[in-house]
Amino acid sequence: MTPTRLRECLSAFQWTQRGLARALRRDEATVRQWTKGTVRIPDDIAQWLESLMTTPPPTKP
Repeated sequence: MTPTRLRECLSAFQWTQRGLARALRRDEATVRQWTKGTVRIPDDIAQWLESLMTTPPPTKP
């Protein structure tokens, strides 16, 4: 996953970098480094985010 794709995912989910860090129990600085491209996004995190992007939202009753 590229930093650009990570930012697209955050935007699509309306998540902040801080919110993602909390959800993943990671340091916020680490998530910032991912979005800047200074640290590689772990494959398991990338796969999880991509799976969320392809899951359709629930329908309302």
